[in-house]
Amino acid sequence: MVLGLLLARAGVPVVVLEKHLDFLRDFRGDTVHPSTLEVLHELGLLEAFLQRPHDRIDELRATFEGRSVPVADFTHLPSHSKFLVLMPQWEFLDFMCDEARRYPSFELWTDAEAVGLLQDKGRVNGVKVRRGGRAGQPQDVELHASLVVAADGRHSALRDAAALPHISYGAPIDVLWMAIPRQPGDPSSTGGHVAGGRFLVTLNRGDYWQCAFVIHKGAHEALRSRGIGAFHEEIGRIATFLADRLPSALPDWDAVKLLEVTVDRLEAWSCRGLLCIGDAAHAMSPVGGVGINLAVQDAVAAANLLAAALAGDATDKQIDALLPQLQRRRELPVQVTQAVQRFIQDRVLMAVLDGRPAAAPRRLPLPLRLLARWPLLRRLPARAVGLGLRPEHVTSPRSPRA
Repeated sequence: MVLGLLLARAGVPVVVLEKHLDFLRDFRGDTVHPSTLEVLHELGLLEAFLQRPHDRIDELRATFEGRSVPVADFTHLPSHSKFLVLMPQWEFLDFMCDEARRYPSFELWTDAEAVGLLQDKGRVNGVKVRRGGRAGQPQDVELHASLVVAADGRHSALRDAAALPHISYGAPIDVLWMAIPRQPGDPSSTGGHVAGGRFLVTLNRGDYWQCAFVIHKGAHEALRSRGIGAFHEEIGRIATFLADRLPSALPDWDAVKLLEVTVDRLEAWSCRGLLCIGDAAHAMSPVGGVGINLAVQDAVAAANLLAAALAGDATDKQIDALLPQLQRRRELPVQVTQAVQRFIQDRVLMAVLDGRPAAAPRRLPLPLRLLARWPLLRRLPARAVGLGLRPEHVTSPRSPRA
């Protein structure tokens, strides 16, 4: 959607396909980082964006065996927005769509699923689209384009149709997502809770907690077999303030959503006529909540690279020659971020999950002791999470006719 907005702003005819009837989906990426807020500032949209319902986070905290420690302080970032925003992804997408519709060259097709690629002489020149399937009136149509951008997520049908090879790193964890109501007297901070060999993330969403419970890869069915009551006990031991409301908040397993974690990356993000961005090019772990923000960075870089060519008289050959440049620009930030995520999954989260409940309170790990003692150190994880490596800035043109 961000790329669609930027290209339409440059006067490029754009059609964005959304396979569902709307954007309303539970537990899509909800964390909007300062790097993305900076892009909105550069587009003159930040003030309007912050009028949408959201929650603001100035710091992240970790609770280790009952002791709370600040780990990231965003208030010193070199950006206009020195905080994170938690906003439902449907709200984010709806805002971006409203702004994109201000440009006459933008179209959104809902209930429109890209099911295959069109090709001419070995070059992708469009997509096969199934429209109306969710409304019970499916119709297959062909949509031709000078360039197809696959932004259809970690299970991308388009990258599979193009048979683009990828590197899979696997992941030793999965995540269970759930929503639990907040009550007066609850802590206010967003952060992680470590206790008894378990790890729980709680995101303060105003009137509820959005929670992520980390489990061993493939352990979901074994956990379900023990019953929802046993799961309540697990959560209650980690975050005791939630214990009394779990039976009503999570009456059965339908209230708990499984995210099967994968980490992978395409060897080549493009072929003739096709470009992959976001999770379609590089599936990220939920560690750090960076997925949507890296996708936005890809979109900004792609618009900076391609908008002038697509708005002008560039030939297919000239457009194709530009596509590998996006991977050269964005691959290093992705590689570094995935390496950090894999380290945290393998060395930190697995150490927690493989640990045994302590008979007595354990000493804080050294990194947490340092962060607790030296506030200046909290700026480092804030910089890494909030801005990342090589944040992009909007340089794509704005058409005088847009």
